[in-house]
Amino acid sequence: MRFEGRVWKDRRSGYWLIEVPLLDIMTQATSKKSAYWMIADAIKVLIGRKDFKVDVRPSAGSSFTIGANQEGTLFALMLKRQREAHNLTLLEMAHRLDSKSPNAYARYEQGRSIPTIEKLNQLMKAINPELEPTLKTG
Repeated sequence: MRFEGRVWKDRRSGYWLIEVPLLDIMTQATSKKSAYWMIADAIKVLIGRKDFKVDVRPSAGSSFTIGANQEGTLFALMLKRQREAHNLTLLEMAHRLDSKSPNAYARYEQGRSIPTIEKLNQLMKAINPELEPTLKTG
């Protein structure tokens, strides 16, 4: 699975801005090529593991996709970043998922459990019922 992002040149500053909304990550660079490198580096720094590799694939126009050699770790980062972006605690997530234990959800954020597509959709809807994740295969 891959996450979709976008890159564009800011007319006022002249910098290239790049973001991956599902990961709640945005950075900037002086060139489009550097922007791709910067977003990959930002993700690697957040993961903090030397064996974690990010793959950035430019698409047509301002789109690109992000993938990784460890999909479970990337999904874990996405769940944590989305939960934090929506100011939710692990306990609040447990309540939204009708679970008595926050540990069940925390296992997904820690990468110890990898959700199925159906479970991932359920987790994302618990974070934000209006969220429509854009994931790409391949």
